[in-house]
Amino acid sequence: MKIILTYLLLGISASFSTAIAQSDFYEIESIREIKIYFEESNWDHILDSLYGDNQRERLVGDVVIDGALYEDVGIRYKGYSSASADRVKNPLNIKLDYVHNDQNHEGFDKLKLSNVIHDPSFVREVLSYEIARKYMPASRANYANVYINDVLIGLYSNVESVEEDFLENHFGSSNGPFFKGNPESLDLDGENSNLSNSHGVLSSDYYPYYTEKSDLPGAWSTLYSLIRLLNTEPDDLDEVLNIDRALWMHAFNYSMINFDSYVGYAQNYFLYRGKNGQFNPIIWDLNQSFGSYRLTDASTYWAGFSILEAKNADPLQHLYSFSITPRPLMRVLFENDTYRKMYMAHLHTIMEENFNSADYLIRANEIQGIIETDVLNDPNKFYSDDDFYTNLDTTVSDLIDYTGIRDLMENRAIYLSTYPGMTGAPTITNTTDIDLVYNLGETITFTAEITDATEAFLYYRFLETDAFSKMELNDNAVNGDLTAEDGIYSCNLNHASNLIDFYFYGQNETAGKFSPQRAAYEFYSMSTEITSGSLVINELVAKNKNEFTDEWGELEDLIELYNNSNAPISATGLFISDTIGNLFKAELPELLIPAGGYVLLWADEDLDQGFYHVDIKLNEEGEQIVLSTEAGVIIDSVSFGVQNDVFSYGRYPNGTGNFTDMFSTIQYENSEPSQSVFSADFVIFPVPADDVVYINSTYEAPYTLRLSNTMGQILIETEIETNNMVDMDVSQLGDGVYIVTLIQDGFTTSKKIVLTD
Repeated sequence: MKIILTYLLLGISASFSTAIAQSDFYEIESIREIKIYFEESNWDHILDSLYGDNQRERLVGDVVIDGALYEDVGIRYKGYSSASADRVKNPLNIKLDYVHNDQNHEGFDKLKLSNVIHDPSFVREVLSYEIARKYMPASRANYANVYINDVLIGLYSNVESVEEDFLENHFGSSNGPFFKGNPESLDLDGENSNLSNSHGVLSSDYYPYYTEKSDLPGAWSTLYSLIRLLNTEPDDLDEVLNIDRALWMHAFNYSMINFDSYVGYAQNYFLYRGKNGQFNPIIWDLNQSFGSYRLTDASTYWAGFSILEAKNADPLQHLYSFSITPRPLMRVLFENDTYRKMYMAHLHTIMEENFNSADYLIRANEIQGIIETDVLNDPNKFYSDDDFYTNLDTTVSDLIDYTGIRDLMENRAIYLSTYPGMTGAPTITNTTDIDLVYNLGETITFTAEITDATEAFLYYRFLETDAFSKMELNDNAVNGDLTAEDGIYSCNLNHASNLIDFYFYGQNETAGKFSPQRAAYEFYSMSTEITSGSLVINELVAKNKNEFTDEWGELEDLIELYNNSNAPISATGLFISDTIGNLFKAELPELLIPAGGYVLLWADEDLDQGFYHVDIKLNEEGEQIVLSTEAGVIIDSVSFGVQNDVFSYGRYPNGTGNFTDMFSTIQYENSEPSQSVFSADFVIFPVPADDVVYINSTYEAPYTLRLSNTMGQILIETEIETNNMVDMDVSQLGDGVYIVTLIQDGFTTSKKIVLTD
């Protein structure tokens, strides 16, 4: 669910989309209680041994979370250097569904508990995630008191695991290729998970450096495609990478000196490929942010750096200096003039919104106030009570010097305030009104008042899971601009969809500027109603006995939607139902239906079987199907009677006519009913066929022969120029039912064929 925030920015109204309504399990104000029970008295030795042997096995125990009991839970240590056999308080990875499938607490089946080492203040990790969530998908985090066999071990930070629910919430899917930058063996002098192409030309060459978490066929090839384009064809990089998300990650790391990340040893991040084909970097492991980690920056300070050097770390050091091992995700992006200015704009936003004032320090003190009693009662914390109080402001000396957060960030803000690219940006005001009234398919003129820019752009999309497209804004009285050089930049967006997300970006020779400032994570949105007849129920199959199978090989009911309009239509917020008293029975998947395009829905109530499956079934004895908006406005409906297993039930003419029985034309134009039935003048043999089918027709050439699967996908299409018998090679096709269609001057006739070995 998209949350729209309305606020006043530069005198105009704006709306943003950021996150989803979620469980309050990670609410910072609530300290959780997690009690672990092991039968084994030597549980600590067992966990030490599993960790020391680098095993992924877990010790089974029972866990009570805030009073709720979960039996047979799998538990192990986690982390690279934060766990040790010499410590009582070790970081924990708790898998609630280790034995019992689907066992979870408030929807979460895995808990990640950090032992707050390397942070006398106790706020670094939780505060860092809170700041990160303003600009990118990032985990929620709070605190938990952990007991083992009723003995208090201490106060832990409790960080949301980047798993299926996280991906669904932030990307609208969880079934894409998913990797963690997590080398099997961290090489302190090596490349690790740096996304360079140094390891080889095969996907398998990268197995030791990344953890594949999605278990998908072909996932590794998608990762290698990203690596190849990043290193050899960066002009095409935006096809496979959410570049803006990568720039935000770098800006976050360099603002707060979070170098136990892609910056330092090139690890501690995830990559998830969304439905638009782009990989999205996801930040992870922030327990050593605010300069607590100073082992390396993989550049000028490759052998380590001091607190003073942390305060003055160059945010473009991997561009202007050297990289001890390649950092292509920084260097390649920073070499692009526009991407570099966008990165600096993001860095400016983070510093301006959090650190140029005392806001971060106020919040850090608030968090310390919440956990103060529990920190003081922690019997195994790594630092003293005095260290807890003083480290917000000043350095605490232990194994290393842990810089005071205020001391670091005040000086960091001073240093960055004069850094080239942090000042001199254009201003963007008086942008297009999000309350603009428009109709589907109209041309919309987007405008913004921009000063001190040499170029400016509109970024827009019609679906929240899509990538943004770019259109140049101009001030030269063309493409929607009324007056040249008046500071009002404009462009026309033709065939406007019912939903439009957008933001503006302008730049000059010095710096860049976004509107809204947190774009592209936040953006403006406008929408209009879908009028009756624009999107219709076009065809349905309610008695599918022998023709159409879904991706699981199952014969299921079908509903085809057709976009009658001249604009793409977002199905976000649309519902389909077989019950007029409950219009919201089945929400449509979040998809974009192009102008004149079709979408096929499996009406089988099997939502876990795939994206296009919806939560209704059709009654072959007849019923009514209704398509409506989330406001309860009915867009289209159809009533049908008893169905048979020979014909589908569809509109003729396509998209506009009345419903009638016809030979199924799922996902392409409905044919005239009298022309949809099988023709004796059109013979195919043998039946069933193997490698070749022969087609003999009494129709005069020329004509077109098309072979499709039962989903309507065209697999073979050939133009026939002579009247001879045609042989069609089908040896590359799998077993199953297919449709051969003959097309001549708008006339079509079709037959089913069966292929089998």
